[in-house]
Amino acid sequence: MENTALIVGASGISGNNLAQELLNLNWTTYGITRSSDVDLKGLHNIKADLLDKAALETALAEIKPTHVFFTAWMRKDTEAENIKVNAALVRNVLDVLAPKQSVKHVALVTGLKHYLGPFDVYAQEGFLPETPVRTEHPRLAVDNFYYAQEDELFAAAERDGFTWSVHRAHTMIGLAVGNLMNMGSTLAAYATLCKETGKPFTWPGSEAQWKGISDVTDARLLAKQFVWAATTAEAANQAFNTANGDVFRWEWLWKEIADYFKVEYKGYAPGTPDLETLMQDDAALWQQIAEKYNLAETNLNRVASPWHTDLDLGRPIEVMTDMSKSRKLGFTAYQDTRDSFFELFDTLKAKHIIPA
Repeated sequence: MENTALIVGASGISGNNLAQELLNLNWTTYGITRSSDVDLKGLHNIKADLLDKAALETALAEIKPTHVFFTAWMRKDTEAENIKVNAALVRNVLDVLAPKQSVKHVALVTGLKHYLGPFDVYAQEGFLPETPVRTEHPRLAVDNFYYAQEDELFAAAERDGFTWSVHRAHTMIGLAVGNLMNMGSTLAAYATLCKETGKPFTWPGSEAQWKGISDVTDARLLAKQFVWAATTAEAANQAFNTANGDVFRWEWLWKEIADYFKVEYKGYAPGTPDLETLMQDDAALWQQIAEKYNLAETNLNRVASPWHTDLDLGRPIEVMTDMSKSRKLGFTAYQDTRDSFFELFDTLKAKHIIPA
């Protein structure tokens, strides 16, 4: 049977990169978003509200996917609200597809909040795991929308007979505009603002993150793991960590990023404000920069998500992921983290998201 993919959230950082990977592999690929068109040759765009079951039934009426990839999520003010909407979007899509009996595999991307806790209690005392985090770590005794999404996936798999995979990615690095969790473009925007004003590229995070070991996930590598898990029998019905395969310390990578942008850098200093505070008054300045350099995006909030970058850079412990589980089963893809950042920065320049 021909592989037909449905990417739920194709405009996001992981969905967009997955779409490119699947199209390169000649999969018939549909991408569903609420309102935006994803500009990728060969991608079939579908628009529907994931919380509106009737709208989904109409949008998916003629589509019989063999593989479904959940890369979308919605942010609300409380974890209870996060659970309600993010569990519903998984449930709604799978309920609508169930009568077609076409789905063979469903994949879900989550992240390290599985181990560190949801936004409400993120990386606080009592929610600090042993590191490297491993897939066999038990769930925390706290509400978490990742757990709710997993439970919807497991229930539908048992009902409908498809296999599943869960992909727990670390900090995602990749191209996406308007994404809620995008450290790469956030740091690029921050460095651009520093360069324009002559301010130093100041480390806004914790001492533990500055000095400790960390890793990240290139969205292109996540796409490869998605495809591997969806097409490898031994990987069926498993959760996997997803990271580049190397480790780094911010105390040296921060200087390399500053050197890339040709700005002065400043390392860890007690009392330094977080990135959201440092960038809170920069919307008007970004608009001026965008007009000066003829950039494609004048809205700073669509380029940078400092609130989420602060979650990563402000952690009180070093955090890295154990990749043994997928390695043992044959997933050996690797990505150099410096290349993840610098290739993204080059792409942001080429697409006129930041000045060249």
